[in-house]
Amino acid sequence: MTMIADNLQRIHDRIAQACQASDRLPTSVGLLAVSKTFGPDAVVQAHAAGQTAFGENYIQEAVDKITALTHLPLQWHCIGPIQSNKTRLVATHFDWVHTVDRLKIAQRLSEQRPAHLPPLQVCIQVNVDGGPTKSGVAPAEALALAREVATLPRLQVRGLMCIPEIAPDFVAACVVFARARALFDQINSTGMTLDTLSMGMSADLEAAIASGSTLVRVGSAIFGERR
Repeated sequence: MTMIADNLQRIHDRIAQACQASDRLPTSVGLLAVSKTFGPDAVVQAHAAGQTAFGENYIQEAVDKITALTHLPLQWHCIGPIQSNKTRLVATHFDWVHTVDRLKIAQRLSEQRPAHLPPLQVCIQVNVDGGPTKSGVAPAEALALAREVATLPRLQVRGLMCIPEIAPDFVAACVVFARARALFDQINSTGMTLDTLSMGMSADLEAAIASGSTLVRVGSAIFGERR
């Protein structure tokens, strides 16, 4: 086994334990391996260990990696900020986008999504705790944005994503993540059918799972410290 394979097993064990503690099935929580700053070889090792979904923050770096690995059946998620001049790259190369927080960006992604590809799966990024350095739409505006994005023909709204400020402990993290879950449930109560709540990373995935996360994003605990 490689270091990456060992680390993946440890993360799957953590997910399973967190699910057991919350009376959830382990299959109810997916794992997104965040491979930013690591080369194609690291992705190949993770894929050999059974990982197929990968998250990338830096768009040009990701496109180079995606292009180099087209021979593998991988699913690519954009989890970084998107500038207007990068929407075509995202629309062309990624399967998912977690960071839609403006209608203008969503419109460009829809317009630029190639016709031969399936609709781009998107999450609305919400600044759930009002962190001053975090991207995302305000919670009060999330429903309206989700509804507008849902009308765009080449996008499919799947859920919400949040990256709250680091909490001091498990209980504090649960409080913040619970706000995202409540917003998720509120939006679904209006008739939308969101199925993805993307929240939780290496340090706080247990709290996220306890609060209802369906997809955790883990990088350093799989690939090691960033270069």
